[in-house]
Amino acid sequence: MHLKNKVAIVTGAASGFGEATSKLFAQHGAKVVAVDYDLDKLQAVVKEINDQGGEAIAIKADVSSAKDVEGFVNEAVTKFGKLDIIFNNAGIFIPGTAEEVTEEQWDKVINIDLKSVFLGTKYALPHLKKTKGVILNTASAGGIIGFPQAVAYGASKGGVISLTKAVAVDYAKDGIRANAICPGTGETGLTKEVLEDDNMRNGFLAPIPLKKFAQPDDVAKAALYLASDMASYVTGVALPVDGGWTMS
Repeated sequence: MHLKNKVAIVTGAASGFGEATSKLFAQHGAKVVAVDYDLDKLQAVVKEINDQGGEAIAIKADVSSAKDVEGFVNEAVTKFGKLDIIFNNAGIFIPGTAEEVTEEQWDKVINIDLKSVFLGTKYALPHLKKTKGVILNTASAGGIIGFPQAVAYGASKGGVISLTKAVAVDYAKDGIRANAICPGTGETGLTKEVLEDDNMRNGFLAPIPLKKFAQPDDVAKAALYLASDMASYVTGVALPVDGGWTMS
């Protein structure tokens, strides 16, 4: 059990990568604070964890709100006495080129995909200093290379990578590790609508050497590695989990 007695916050925990990671962290002994805006789905995830002998609580929150983020971090520490891991995973995808994306859409993507990572990091840090904890962020292959029809998403995820590296440098002295996972296109609720279009699906699949999309468990396993002592000498990394996309 790689995370025994650890306390981990996972945002975007109601579905996709966050759901899979919450369950895997719990299986490896972590007490999971599952955060999402969709409370019904979130409670179902938490119930499944608890029914299987794990320990998790559900907190509804807007990850782009400083008040909400500070609130769920404090609630996690109040409930479990400490914080060891924060996985800033929540995100959205709104397709479009620079001409097509509206200012409102741009702001929404940046706030949920990038600002939320800053806020989660900011409010977790005082507690992570006490435990020499771990910050883990979901970036994207789209933050490394250009995705078609994804100007706002690509900008936000490139920002997540840079933020992660800056935090890794600033807080290494405190024993804190900060890393990012960069999934390729995953088959999750986030991409369901896009991948239902055959042209878009084929376009995203074509450059992937392994010729398959990322599954939630693929990312969860990478998250477990980076959050655990298996990666005790790893910080400032943007780890592609993309079937070879960004090397091709």
